[in-house]
Amino acid sequence: MILDEIESVILDLDGTVYLGEAALPGAIRTVTALRDAGKRIIFCSNNPTKHPEDYAAKLTRLGIPADPAEVFTSLAATVRWVLTTMPGAAVFPIGEQPLHDALTAAGVDICDDPARIDLVISSYDRTFDYRKLQIAFDALWFHRRARLVATNPDRFCPFPGGRGEPDAASITAAINACTGVACEAVFGKPEAGLLDMIADATGLVPATTLMIGDRLSTDIRFAHNTGMIGALVLTGETDRAMLAAAPAADHPHVVLERLDDLLVAALPADTEFADTEPAGTQADRS
Repeated sequence: MILDEIESVILDLDGTVYLGEAALPGAIRTVTALRDAGKRIIFCSNNPTKHPEDYAAKLTRLGIPADPAEVFTSLAATVRWVLTTMPGAAVFPIGEQPLHDALTAAGVDICDDPARIDLVISSYDRTFDYRKLQIAFDALWFHRRARLVATNPDRFCPFPGGRGEPDAASITAAINACTGVACEAVFGKPEAGLLDMIADATGLVPATTLMIGDRLSTDIRFAHNTGMIGALVLTGETDRAMLAAAPAADHPHVVLERLDDLLVAALPADTEFADTEPAGTQADRS
């Protein structure tokens, strides 16, 4: 069984543990069983519109007690990159209040003067407007002094009922379309830097860590990029048809119909724990 081979579990949130304001079937049972088995639990989201405290409070409210220290987001990875790669930079964040708060708390110079801006950060922003686009355009295209990065690569955030909401990639695309400036770096899953941050804080070992999520392009690539075991759960974005159409390199090691199938799932015999490539077969449990 998978649980006999792993020490840590990283769980995506939207579409994996919950959808909207409801825990997904089997989520509470699974997290409880993992904790009872002594597994390290980590919650990881590309959504930069909330603080870890907000996510922990939501999980607890939904019946999954969580501590903010167990929550890691693209927001924290973004701030870490700014501090280490562009210390002292004047930054124009196109994002919601948690992004501004996190940058300000870290001592980053927040700036909306295109003549001074060194870095434009594109993010999930439900207050995005023409003023923000114009500032980014002037900093990147007219003054030609700023760099462009993004908090996460997601095209949309999943909602109940099969709906969704445009995410950071749509903002990045708008900026790129008018400036011609390419995004240099993205900080959420599937980037390896996010796991470096998690490993530094928790001590997890990638080869004995299971990454569970609903998206091939972020969650499963994150596992493959970092040497973790990747499990796809079919309660969010990806369905069987999408999985079948995906390149073999994007396939997970394990496919779960719902999260609590993990409790009885087995790994394929040819799974290599220290390999960054996916195994050649998948184990399905229904």
